Formats: sequence, structure tokens, C-alpha cells
Amino acid sequence: MPTLTDDLAGRLAELRAAGLHRERRRVESIDGTRIRINGRDLLNFSSNDYLGLRDHPRLVEAATRALGIWGTGSGAARLVCGSLDPHHRLEEAIAAWKGVPAALAFSSGHAAAVGTIPALVGKDDIVVVDRLVHACCVDAARLSGARLRVFRHNDLGDLERILKWADGLAMERRPRVLVVTESVFSMDGDRAPLRELVELKERHGAWLMLDEAHATGLFGATRAGLAEAEGVGDRVEIQMGTLGKALGCEGGYIAGSVLLVDFLVNRARSFVFSTAPSPAIAAAAAEAVALVGGHEGKDRADRTWQRASEFVGPGKKASSAILPWIVGAEADALDIASGLRDAGFFVPAIRYPTVARGAARLRFTVTANHTPAEIAALKAATESLGRKQ
Repeated sequence: MPTLTDDLAGRLAELRAAGLHRERRRVESIDGTRIRINGRDLLNFSSNDYLGLRDHPRLVEAATRALGIWGTGSGAARLVCGSLDPHHRLEEAIAAWKGVPAALAFSSGHAAAVGTIPALVGKDDIVVVDRLVHACCVDAARLSGARLRVFRHNDLGDLERILKWADGLAMERRPRVLVVTESVFSMDGDRAPLRELVELKERHGAWLMLDEAHATGLFGATRAGLAEAEGVGDRVEIQMGTLGKALGCEGGYIAGSVLLVDFLVNRARSFVFSTAPSPAIAAAAAEAVALVGGHEGKDRADRTWQRASEFVGPGKKASSAILPWIVGAEADALDIASGLRDAGFFVPAIRYPTVARGAARLRFTVTANHTPAEIAALKAATESLGRKQ
């Protein structure tokens, strides 16, 4: 048996040979849409801070005020003595915004998924996921021990085939069937056919868990997400989201019924056994919810949509703020990312296992803080590197 050092060295060499090795990049400073890496300023088109709220004065002030009152940490898990007033205020704000009775905050979106799915279903149940759903939901489904089935991306016919199979299972207890999908998909930027999906799961008595991570802040009358925009929020049993993208903070949440939240408080292991999130971040996130749901949130969302329209070009319509350039080979994607860095743009190559093998890409994201001139410069750079409009 090799030593751990020799074994890891060999596996890392394999990753490098396949063009799949990754490394952390130290960001030395951030100034609006520009970041400094290795002493060089680059225009950033890879952030999920879609509304540009990360350093908004209202959020900074809310966090600073909470720091003065509560300090830096919560001191314990929520079920011990760490369930502080800012956490409850945040959950009340999320629930009101989502138009549901209750919400529960987690330390991350990943923690929300891996806590919720195994709490709701087990070995005698079925989880059905879209093929492109986020890895945290796949991990959670596997962790639950339920039978995992995958339907072709946004293919309602394939989903119905699986739901009919589940309906026909001869079991002592009808299995719980949980369908999991995203509203806006994180790597392709396309949307789920949400209204039709809701109608389908209702016909078969299934539950729906909807990850609104990349729709929050951009869709709906109050920017609460695609469920709000499609008018089906009250028909989605489990709404999941993150505080770390359009809301400019960190953490995740589950929103739904009082019974759902009560059950997760008791059974979601990533909630029960984790120290509560920082009260300062919770306070900032509550302020972000208020901001996004108001007039300034609308103005910022409108700017983001305008920048996305400018990037895709005349006669085309962006589905979201995520605008991928699918290249194919990992090496080609790395070469293009390097070329963009040479031109002053930061857009890392996205490779397997984040996306399928042979589907490597540049994942451009636009924000409310980007200017038309910056979008035009990026378009010129991508065209010079072979991207067709």
C-alpha cells in the first residue's frame, strides 16, 4: 500500500494530465466589478453577486450594527443557545418575502440541501432529480438512502415516465416521491418549465423541492424567484435558496409550511449539529431581503437584465444572468480563459465534474454593477477568441 503522500501525488498528477486540476486564486482586493489577482486588476465576469449588493451601504451598516450588539459568532447551535434574534428576524423576512408561513436559515445552500432531503425521505422512498440539478441535491439524495432516479434535463415526458413507474410500485406503503429541480440552472442559465412541472407532480401526488438560488433577486414582482413570477409559490412544497448570490451575503434557507420548518428543526442534521451562522451576516441578509423586494431592488434587477440583453445581442433574449459559452474540451476552455485573462477579464473555465465531460465552458455572469462599456469590451474580446454572436 502506498503512503498517503505518494497516493495523493499520483492522483493529482492524473488530474493535471486530464486538464482537471484546480487551485485557489487569492483575490487581493475587490472594487466594484474589478478584482485584483497576483497584483493585476481584472474585470470580473464570474461573480454570482447579480445585484451588486456585496458591499451595499445598507447591508454593511446592518452587519456593523449587529456586530456591535452580538459580536462575531453565535456561540452555539440553534437548539442550544445560538438561536439569536437576528436569525429569527431573517427567517421571518424570508417567509414573508416568499409568501409562505415559515422559513429556516442554514449555514449554506449546500447545508440546506443535505439537511432537508435526508430528513424528508429515506430508503423506502424515491427522489427524482433533473439531470442538471446542483451537486448538493444529488449528494443529499444519495445520503438519504432513497432510490434515486434522474430525468432528462427539463424533459417533462421523461419525468412523467418515472412518476408513473413510482405510481405502479407494489409496496406495503406507497413511497414518498420527491422531485428536485432548479428554477434557473446554475451552469446553463436556462429555466425549468415550472408551471407545467408543478401540474405534473400534483397529478402524481409527488412533492417538489425547488432550488431558487439563481432566480432569487431577478424574477417576480418582488424578485422572490421564478415561483413568484409563475404564480405557483403556494404549490411548491419546499422552496430552497441561497443568501450568497443576489442577496450579497452567505448562507442558505428552506421556506414552506410551519410543519415543514418544525420538522427540519428536529430532523435536519446540518441544522441540528451546526453552530448557528454569524448574527452579523443574518442581519445583513435580512436587510438584503428588504432591499431586493423594494424599488432599489427592481432598479438593480432591471439593470442586470439590460446588461444580459446587451451581451446576447440584438434579437436575442437572455434567460437569466448566466450566459455560458460551451466550448467542449477542457483544454480548449482553459486556453480561452487564459486568453481572456491576457485581455483583462476574469472568467474561469468550468470543467468536469462541475459540468459533464466534453461540455467545458466559460460561464459569464453579468451584474447590476457592470456598465455597457464593460459589456461591449467583453463581447469584443470573446469574438476575437472565436465566440460567435
